[in-house]
Amino acid sequence: MNPELDLEITRVIRAPRSAVWRAWTDPDQLSRWFIPAPMVSRVDSIDLRPGGGLVTSFGDAGASGDALQRHIDAVFLVVEDESHLVWTNAIDSAWRPQQPQPVALTTDIHLLDHPDGTDYRVVVRHGTREDRDRHESLGFFEGWGAVTDQLAALVEQDA
Repeated sequence: MNPELDLEITRVIRAPRSAVWRAWTDPDQLSRWFIPAPMVSRVDSIDLRPGGGLVTSFGDAGASGDALQRHIDAVFLVVEDESHLVWTNAIDSAWRPQQPQPVALTTDIHLLDHPDGTDYRVVVRHGTREDRDRHESLGFFEGWGAVTDQLAALVEQDA
């Protein structure tokens, strides 16, 4: 992690790594927590392999279909079962370079065993200090913190 370029969320989630992994990789589960409530999320496609795509949409609660707008169009770089997942939105799901708004980023997710469940670490990497600072000022910690809370609530209820 480079604090000049990266932002990080860490937390112990009181559920097994397999449950946290499933919440990240199962479209139904991912759509239940991936956008801060009360917004809703839809997983349009997920191809869980290096080079596979991740496409999601979001909108107001109760919105569906065409009322949803694109959230992420990304490609997976690393997929290591139940431990490591990396995706970037700098390349879209069709492998075309893009300049996503508000910033291009690479999300690096690590899941490690912890005596209380899962040591959850997400590092969001940015290409420039300006992009990092912009992402932080737009509410990175509030937004990613909220979805991490929602992820934890989803998997901890069954643990």
